[in-house]
This record gives sequence, C-alpha cells and structure tokens, in this order.
Amino acid sequence: MSVVLYHNPKCSTSRNALALLREQGIEPTVVEYLKTGWDRETLKRLASSTGLGLSGLLRKKEADAKALLDAGADDETLLAAAITQPILIERPIVETNKGAVIGRPVDRVLDVL
Repeated sequence: MSVVLYHNPKCSTSRNALALLREQGIEPTVVEYLKTGWDRETLKRLASSTGLGLSGLLRKKEADAKALLDAGADDETLLAAAITQPILIERPIVETNKGAVIGRPVDRVLDVL
C-alpha cells in the first residue's frame, strides 16, 4: 500500500503520526509541504479524498486562514492562498489508496490503513 504523509517536522502531532505509521510497519513517502509547497491538483485531490472540501483543509488557528473562512472565500481564492502560504493547510495529512485524513487526533491515521 502506498502511504503519503504530508508532514511538518516541527509539529508534534505530525511527528506522532509518522511514529504511528512506523509502528504499523509502514514507511511512508514523507512530503514536507512547507518546503515543497502545494499544487492545485494535490490540494483538490486531498479536499475530495478527505471529504472536507478545501475549507476543511485549512488550519483554523492560522489568522490568514481564519480571515479567509470568515470572509466566505471561494475555492479558487482558498487554492491561491494555500499555494502561496503552505502553512495554511492543516497537518498532518495521510493519504493512501483508501482515502485521506487529517491526523488530528493522530489515531485517525489508522482509518485509511
């Protein structure tokens, strides 16, 4: 099974998700999205796979994300913002052939294994 972890190594929840995957005997493909950034196709796929839509992928604690949500920004605006500011997307996200989840709480990762 292919497993991708969209990861921020500075985030303890993201580190815990990586540890959980490894405890399950899985060595995921790790994407440090703050370094690589996001592209439209990946964000659209994750929005669909999680069932949360683009607004559901945003970190509500980030002031810029909150402002976009409060303003009722459309998907194009959310995509553009996330591409220019990768920090706006929640972490960690785990994607497999079974779907994708935001690993908060971290044991949600098990739902797609």
